[in-house]
Amino acid sequence: MTGQRDRSGPVTGRRDRRALIRPLAWVVLAGLGLTVLSSLAARDGTVSAPERWVFEAINGLPDWLERPMWALQLLGVLVTPVLIAVVLLVLRRWRPALALLLLVPLKLVAERQILKQLVERNRPGQTESNPILRDVPPAGLSFPSGHAIVAAAMLVILWPYLGRTGRVVATLLALGVGVARIYLGAHNPLDVVAGIGLGLVIGALLTLAVGVHRR
Repeated sequence: MTGQRDRSGPVTGRRDRRALIRPLAWVVLAGLGLTVLSSLAARDGTVSAPERWVFEAINGLPDWLERPMWALQLLGVLVTPVLIAVVLLVLRRWRPALALLLLVPLKLVAERQILKQLVERNRPGQTESNPILRDVPPAGLSFPSGHAIVAAAMLVILWPYLGRTGRVVATLLALGVGVARIYLGAHNPLDVVAGIGLGLVIGALLTLAVGVHRR
């Protein structure tokens, strides 16, 4: 019957679809806003004084944080959504698994073929005066942060399947990935903001495309 949900199928019915589309539409708009605003601010390739202050504050945190920060940023590498997708397939949650697998090529296209072509900005090793580089490349294009894209997109895709505590933890981890990339000296703050924005957009669109299982 219309408006009902089966035990393992996608959300169905007009009311349920509206309940899914509306919040995801807001996520897309918020992500686009973050991406566009940060792109406009970074379009000339320079780093503003406020952004430099934020970078120095995070990058200058104690050295004993290096190992946990390095481990935290691994949540943003491309293999992470693939590994989570494998677990979800074992649990017979193929919809979020499919979204996580599609995230990998979409991330590469959106990051490298679109945003990096529009905004060319070098890594802190070239744009900051005295950055502390902790096992990260000293040169190359850094806008946007690919790790932040992956972390934010995974947050959106997994959000419907998490409880309240899980959502808080997942949000903190996603934000922590961005902070870790700044701390390690791989990115300036606006690189991370743009990555988060783009990740929100990709995650929301993928969730709309594949649907959501009943939690």
